[in-house]
Amino acid sequence: MERDKTEQRQQYQPLTSQQIKLIHETCMQVLEEVGFEVRSPEAFELFDRNGADVDREKCVVRLKEKKIKEIISTIPSQVTLYGREPKHDVILGAGNVYFGTGGTALHMLDYPSEKRRPANLQDLKDIIRIVDNLDYIHLMLLPTYPNEIRVEDVDINRFFTGMMYTSKHVMGGIYTSKGIDDVISIAEEVAGSAGALREKPFISMIACGISPLRLDRKYGSFIIQIARKGIPLAVPVEPLSGATAPVTLAGTLVIQNCDALIHMMLTQLANPGSPAIYGSVATSVSLQDIMYLGAPVESGLINAATAQLAQFYGFPYYSTAGISDTKTLDVQCGYETTINNLLVALAGGDFIHDAAGLMEFAITVSKEKLVIDNEILGMVYRAVKGIEINSDTLAFETIRNVGPGGSFVAQRHTRKYMNKEHYTPTLSNRERREDWMNNGCSTTAESAHKKVREILSEEPKLYIDPKLAGKIMNSFANIRANKFSTNTKQG
Repeated sequence: MERDKTEQRQQYQPLTSQQIKLIHETCMQVLEEVGFEVRSPEAFELFDRNGADVDREKCVVRLKEKKIKEIISTIPSQVTLYGREPKHDVILGAGNVYFGTGGTALHMLDYPSEKRRPANLQDLKDIIRIVDNLDYIHLMLLPTYPNEIRVEDVDINRFFTGMMYTSKHVMGGIYTSKGIDDVISIAEEVAGSAGALREKPFISMIACGISPLRLDRKYGSFIIQIARKGIPLAVPVEPLSGATAPVTLAGTLVIQNCDALIHMMLTQLANPGSPAIYGSVATSVSLQDIMYLGAPVESGLINAATAQLAQFYGFPYYSTAGISDTKTLDVQCGYETTINNLLVALAGGDFIHDAAGLMEFAITVSKEKLVIDNEILGMVYRAVKGIEINSDTLAFETIRNVGPGGSFVAQRHTRKYMNKEHYTPTLSNRERREDWMNNGCSTTAESAHKKVREILSEEPKLYIDPKLAGKIMNSFANIRANKFSTNTKQG
């Protein structure tokens, strides 16, 4: 089943090759003997016409391994999510690790009050502008839901705001069929043509599946619609260990992989060769009250193991890590975000969404946490790079020149490698205590808030020409006015 792929550096492997094989074999048994429910009529017919064993009365589909292999054989092993500038291009499946925001959260955490309130479109604009300035958040996955906007208008307003205020790739979940068409139409205008957008798609969409073993009517239809449009599509599923999946992590991995394969197959039945991204939003529940958890260490383990499964099939991977379940910017906010991001990144997760900004079971976003998490991700990224060993980095000649008891500070070798080898934080405090006290004893949260204020006090960069933006807004009356002037600095 394993397909050719670029070599990946995997420094953490929770599964052995034999365990991966056992999970795969169990999944094939589940899909052939248990099957899965398909509530989308069009999706059901696609499976029926392509050799599945179907039960029309129960809407259940069963597939043999040979047919599954045939269907998924057309999935591209790499998917490029383009930025509006080449430096922001993201190639999933090529052995690199990228981080992005995630959601869609309903609330914002204000600072310094640390009070929660409903998120609005202005919050989304602010978040996008902040992320546009953070080096280790590589993708702009639209992380909040503008509560003041009716659901029919959410898709177009979220994506338009993303395209307007960042040059990074914009990804987002979708809510209506019309929204899908409208967003793609706007992106084609910005790209210059439909062909230009398909050649270098700077937007992508998410259609999240429902566990266990089920393709629902709404998102089944969305998957078909988006796949046929040729837009990159992530199809994550969210089994909850102990609730919608077995309580064992091995059993959860079986449900996760089955559900992911079901949704990946549908993308190819709708449009063979369409750019599809295998996804996981798997986590667990509190066994005391069966409540969703965003940050248990088991989530990191599951998503790290799923990275190995994605590599086994040769799929580009949309993974999850970085949420904290805390309600405030405290130490829990840091260690939960760090542990799971590190586990999944070291396992070779292509794109880790939810990596920054999310807290409180993924229903709240903090602007300050975005800045703090960017610092965490810089450290995680350095860990992923590992240690380069070659004749120059081993530094024998430099050691010989310095000799016993000498100093390496002024050596050319030190100047050559100091910025390459060592991550230099921009937020962490490394001052002597006396200097820290003289400078106001600022906390990490206060420093992050200062960074947020600095970014938002600047004139916004626009990544759509104001004349074109005006034309688009005249064509789509349901776009809320994004306040900008023709004098605003363009990115």
